[in-house]
Amino acid sequence: MKFSVFQLSRKGGRKNNEDRMGYCHTKKSAIFLLADGMGGHPQGEVAAELTLQVMAGLFQEDAKPELPDVGAFLTRAVMVAHRQILRHAAQKSMPDTPRTTIVAAVVQDGAVSWIHCGDSRLYLVRDGELLVRTRDHSFAERPHAVAIGAKVRRRLNRNVLFTCLGSPSKPMFEFTGPLDLQQGDRLLLCSDGLWSHLSEDDIAVRLSQMPVSQAIPELVEAALLKAGERGDNVTALGLEWETPNEVQLAAQQISTDSLRPDFFASTVYGDMHDTSADELDDAAIDRSVAEVNAVIRQTSAKKN
Repeated sequence: MKFSVFQLSRKGGRKNNEDRMGYCHTKKSAIFLLADGMGGHPQGEVAAELTLQVMAGLFQEDAKPELPDVGAFLTRAVMVAHRQILRHAAQKSMPDTPRTTIVAAVVQDGAVSWIHCGDSRLYLVRDGELLVRTRDHSFAERPHAVAIGAKVRRRLNRNVLFTCLGSPSKPMFEFTGPLDLQQGDRLLLCSDGLWSHLSEDDIAVRLSQMPVSQAIPELVEAALLKAGERGDNVTALGLEWETPNEVQLAAQQISTDSLRPDFFASTVYGDMHDTSADELDDAAIDRSVAEVNAVIRQTSAKKN
């Protein structure tokens, strides 16, 4: 694999930064993670950090040096992270649970797959055009809201999500992929503090016309400027696939060609929280995943 990656997070007008981001890679696989701790609930930053640490820890355990089944891994990792947040709240006797969104992408075998829960987004730009954008798990982006048109959608509160990690109810999530990557493809993972202030065209143009080491800071600064003094946290992680060999200032260029099979690198810092309790209850996790997928299938059947 060969790619360039750049990540940046700014507090904006908020007292604390509850966003978290990071990436890990082995010789043959890489995972990119972004979580946005939800305001209105306690310790959103803890929920976001737990999610990244749990998923990074599981990736380190399973990618030897690649994941046997990317979809199964991402599904299981999201559920383990959710259960770890609930476990944290129970241990601390918290009256309400910390909550977070998550968007995670795995690049392996020249293709990208991703999973998301909430309204943190993934964008894929190819040849200057927006190829893919995740759909938020918000009432404003539910199919019936999209059908009624933009004028009415503006009256809906886009911040109201119907699922997230850490909620007492089982999270809903969407897995997509694998999608083959092409030379020069750009991926963007971002929190709503970025996309809520920039148009899709603006994101696609900025992301495609300059290296990610320049595009990510420009996107973050543009969002902060439009948001003003009371703006949300703004976090973005950008990836350019198989970039040319010329140096990109301040970008982290990664080539895994010469790495050992047992190599592992991570930008997700902090103590890895113990996942043993969740690991011992894989049957319960599988049941939860099956229930969620059954609901998704039922919903899809009704639409068709």
